Amino acid sequence: MKRIVALAIIITILALSLVSCGYDPRIEYQGFTATHYATIVVKNYGTIKVELYGHEAPITVANFVKLANEGFYEGLTFHRIIEGFMAQGGAFKEDGSYKMASNIKGEFLANGVRNTISHQRGVISMARADDYNSASSQFFIMHETNKNLNYLYAAFGCVVDGMNVVDAICEKAEPYDGNGAIFTSERPIIESITIEEVK
Repeated sequence: MKRIVALAIIITILALSLVSCGYDPRIEYQGFTATHYATIVVKNYGTIKVELYGHEAPITVANFVKLANEGFYEGLTFHRIIEGFMAQGGAFKEDGSYKMASNIKGEFLANGVRNTISHQRGVISMARADDYNSASSQFFIMHETNKNLNYLYAAFGCVVDGMNVVDAICEKAEPYDGNGAIFTSERPIIESITIEEVK
């Protein structure tokens, strides 16, 4: 009996420690190997740590890493947010003006590229226009799973810490239209994105 109680206490302590460090049991990690880690600092919200899967989406990850290392994302915002779906950012400045980046090939099955990363809660993926090769700097983080996006958008990583920050961003958002558009003054601001390469 004492062993059972001791085991229950250990499990409880372990569970609490995982929650306190940002572990989210609702995220279904898909077993991919991280090539990089990205730390996204969002003003007044906190920090989101994302592992990037360069083996599954090499062009996408290389582009994201390059832009982050150049400081491209500093001061940009999350401009489109839909609770229960995703938070999208990486192009619009605080004043609402647009920052340009070069387009890249869309790494997803509909564009002839095998990419099996599923759009589950916590997954980071590239936004694009109708053109399959129109993605550039804009990315989105899934608030909840939506597998209808699989094979149509280039998913390239997953949140491993700070999903509570994504939750706060999505839950606090007040879009002014059905497409998730956020007023300029209310857009969460990306202070920085830093990259750590896995050796």
